[in-house]
Amino acid sequence: MPQPPANPDISRRDFVRRCLACAAGAGVLGVVGAAARKSSERLVWQIDPQLCVQCGRCETECVVRPSAVKCVHSFAMCGYCNLCFGYFHSDAPSLDSAAENQTCPTGAIRRRFVEEPYYEYTIDEELCVGCGKCVKTCGQFGNGSLYLQVMHDLCLDCNECAIARACPTHAFRRVPASEPYLRKDADDDSAE
Repeated sequence: MPQPPANPDISRRDFVRRCLACAAGAGVLGVVGAAARKSSERLVWQIDPQLCVQCGRCETECVVRPSAVKCVHSFAMCGYCNLCFGYFHSDAPSLDSAAENQTCPTGAIRRRFVEEPYYEYTIDEELCVGCGKCVKTCGQFGNGSLYLQVMHDLCLDCNECAIARACPTHAFRRVPASEPYLRKDADDDSAE
């Protein structure tokens, strides 16, 4: 069957209309593609340190043993105090490293003398069980430089996190895997 000849007399108005329709279609496809890429970015679980109340459920509810939640230390906020309430009980009989004086039940916080009267406190992640006891006392009596975070090298990234379900303040949320940690820093407005 013979094809009808193409109409070479397309008006300028029709040409512009077709070009605008193509451009609008390309724009819509670009927006849809960008939204699809953004929604397909892998998300991971994390704790918002501003919402966490150190209830102890990170230690008991996590499917990983010991918990994938660990205490981290914001050195920028730390006062390097002789009396660190994250390290010592508030009613410790003496300021030495004896177990009965320490807040951490597993001894995961290491204390190292720097110079009088300063000490550096570091977290031994292998010993930390994510109970949050040190975080709670640091926030109540100290400067709040200790906080809990999900360690992604340990986390199984469960589709429905058992800790997130049990969290009374809904401090767990999904964040992009490209920025998996919610830091608590001295410059953070919400940390003041």
